Amino acid sequence: MGDQLTLVEAVRTALGRAMEDDGNVIVLGEDVGLNGGVFRATDGLAERFGPDRVIDTPISESMFVGLAVGLATQGFHPIVEYQFMGFMYPALDQLANHASRLRNRTRGRLTCPLVVRAPYGGGVHAPEHHSESFEAMLAHIPGLRVVIPSSPAKAYGLLLAAIRDPDPVVFLEPKRLYRSIREEVDDDGGALPLDRCFTLRGGDDLTMVSWGASIAETLAAAEVLAAEGVGAEVIDIATIKPLDMDTILASVGRTGRCVIVHEAARTGGVGADIAAGLADEGLTSLLAPVTRVTGYDTVMPLFRNEHHYLPSEQRILDAAHRAMEFA
Repeated sequence: MGDQLTLVEAVRTALGRAMEDDGNVIVLGEDVGLNGGVFRATDGLAERFGPDRVIDTPISESMFVGLAVGLATQGFHPIVEYQFMGFMYPALDQLANHASRLRNRTRGRLTCPLVVRAPYGGGVHAPEHHSESFEAMLAHIPGLRVVIPSSPAKAYGLLLAAIRDPDPVVFLEPKRLYRSIREEVDDDGGALPLDRCFTLRGGDDLTMVSWGASIAETLAAAEVLAAEGVGAEVIDIATIKPLDMDTILASVGRTGRCVIVHEAARTGGVGADIAAGLADEGLTSLLAPVTRVTGYDTVMPLFRNEHHYLPSEQRILDAAHRAMEFA
C-alpha cells in the first residue's frame, strides 16, 4: 500500500525517486535547495543529495534554463523549477530557440533530456504574474512536450515519465491542487504513459474534456449530471502536446456531444485546437455544437475577482445542459 500524498508531496517523491535511481538527475532553480522551493516541492532534497545535485541559482530564468540546456547535452538530466509559470517569459528564448531544436539542429546527434517544472494557474489568491495559464503558447513550439497532471498519482507517474524522456518536457503543476486533495501513491518508480488521455469516468451522453485543476470542477459537474440521468464521460488529456486526439474522437463518436473546459484564456487556447480536431475528423459524429468553458481574454484578476474568471461547476453545467438540448 502506498502513502496518502498531496500533489506537491507526490512531485517531491517522484523527484527523490528519479534522483535515487539516476545520479545524473539534478535539480536547479531559485530557492530549490536551502528553502525547498516556494511551494516546498523540493524540501529535503538538498539534505539527501547535496548541493552539487540540488542547486540554488540566481534570479535569472534565462540563465539557469540556458545552463540546463547545456547540462542536458552533456549527459545530465536537469530538472528546472520556476517559482511560478509567469516567470517563464524571460526563458522562452532558451526553450524555443535551443532546447526544442537540439534534436533537429544536430540531426539527432544531441537530444535535450530537460524537464522544466512550473506551478501554474489561479485560485490561490496570488498577485500578478503568479496565476498564468499559457500552456497553449508552449504547445505551439515544435519540439516541446507539455504535460499537466490533475492528481497526486498522475503527478508522480507523469513526472517520472517526463524525467526519463530524451527530449524537453514542460511539466505544469496546478497549484490550486497542490494541497487540496490526497491520494494513495505507490513510490515504486512506475511511470505513466505520456501522450495519452485518461478517461476518469465513463458515460454515453456527453464527453467532457479538461486538464489540470479544472478537472475537479468538471468531475463535480459530471456527478450532478449523473443525478439528472445524463451520463458524462470525463477525459483528462494530461499531455497537452502531443495531443491524444484518438481518445477524444472515440468518446465523441459514442456520445455525439463535447464540452471542453480550461482556465486559460479563450482565444487560441488548447480547447480551440480540440474543437478544430473534432470538426476535422469527428464532424459526422456530432449531435450538438462543441462548447468551450474557459477563462476570459484578459489578465487573470486579483484574488477578489479570480473566482469570476475560473470556470465554475455551474458554468460547466450550463454548457452541458445546452449541449443536451440538441436531439
